Amino acid sequence: MGLHYRRSLASRVTLLATIAVGLAVAFVAAAAFITVRVQMHDTLDDSLLSRASAAARTNTLSVLSEREIPSWMLGAADVRVGFVNAASGASTVDPGSRLQLGKPEIAVARGEVSYSIRTIGSDDGRYRVVAVPTQQPGVALVLAQSLTSTERTMEKLGLVLFLFGLAGVIAASFAGWAVARNGLRPVRRLTSAAEEIARTEQLDPIEVEGNDEIARLASAFNAMLAALSASRDRQRQLVADAGHELRTPLTSLRTNLDLLVQADKRGGLSETSRIELLDDVRFQIEELTTLIGDLVELARDEPLPVSVEAVDLAEITDRAVARVRRRASRLAFDVRTHPWWVMGEPHALERALTNLLDNAAKWSPPLGVVTVTLDQGTLMVADQGHGIAEQDLPHVFDRFYRSPESRALPGSGLGLSIVRQVAERHGGVVRAGRWDDGGAAFFLEIPGSAEPPSGQNTDEPVTFAES
Repeated sequence: MGLHYRRSLASRVTLLATIAVGLAVAFVAAAAFITVRVQMHDTLDDSLLSRASAAARTNTLSVLSEREIPSWMLGAADVRVGFVNAASGASTVDPGSRLQLGKPEIAVARGEVSYSIRTIGSDDGRYRVVAVPTQQPGVALVLAQSLTSTERTMEKLGLVLFLFGLAGVIAASFAGWAVARNGLRPVRRLTSAAEEIARTEQLDPIEVEGNDEIARLASAFNAMLAALSASRDRQRQLVADAGHELRTPLTSLRTNLDLLVQADKRGGLSETSRIELLDDVRFQIEELTTLIGDLVELARDEPLPVSVEAVDLAEITDRAVARVRRRASRLAFDVRTHPWWVMGEPHALERALTNLLDNAAKWSPPLGVVTVTLDQGTLMVADQGHGIAEQDLPHVFDRFYRSPESRALPGSGLGLSIVRQVAERHGGVVRAGRWDDGGAAFFLEIPGSAEPPSGQNTDEPVTFAES
């Protein structure tokens, strides 16, 4: 079996076609040979029996039962003629090799059976022998015809069938090879394209011809190439954007450290300046840490175990508001929530809500109000900033996207991308729009229920693999 599958597909198709045709030819040849053989024997038996019956009805044979007369004198040169006497045994009229007549023929002579027919061997070959009763009581007429010509005919027929069958098998093998070569041409073309793609890493789609299984395979291969190309483009974009975003905090961090070293060489900075410089360094490190964490979150493709449980989105919202309120103490938060139970990952949901609140706090004016509502599974976070420009609305959830107004503000441009990723992971959606007073508003919708899931023990999380 292993050797069979190490062969090429074309050779396997050719071999299977040859075997199939060979078996079919062998079956047909055997059936034809057996049919012809049986038909010839039946014809010979009918001929002998009719001739013997016709001869037995004449009175002329009664005078021949005691004499040996050649068959040609009786007008039966192709058969041998003999008689069997029930009392004295067999007596042959036709001289020649002796035929071992016996009980079947004697039974006919005694009248026990109407006739007998069988094959008997002799010194000069095999004979087909028929015995019928005559009009003379106790005597049976025997006609014996040599099977030499019949067997010679069957040998020639067998040889012809064998030669034609062999020629058919050889022709079938060549035809199978031609069909396999022609039928597998699209497969070879697809294989060559795949090898070329593996060698050059050029993810260009291949040409699809026809509408058969190979064409569908080529279409599926093109779809895979398109997905792979898109994934590679996203990876390259992620690397390029990450390099660009990482360069800013690293440059600022290196500049501050250089200033600190140069100031130490000149006698040092004042305590106030030193504290401000170190605070700036600390801020850059925190921003760099946040950026790296966001990159890891967005670039994670491998399945990771996560803890999923029934959680109240209102409770998670309260925790996120409490966290952001500590960082934005000069803002007011108008929070109105109603219970909304969802099956999800509490940590990821809290991070998404925190990102929405941080974005609202960043764009809110001093002493502004951030409005947070949760009603029937729709969470809204709105600020009192200048809102989102129409040209920016389609891109606010893209990775690293930052509007011209936000490029001077701290941030990586990944926070809202993480919100969208978390929403989609929980079967929900997030969208952006404008608030009534002109500020930006974000709406997060996650499927759930106003009541806790029945029969769900919310204290025991369920672990599964997230893709």
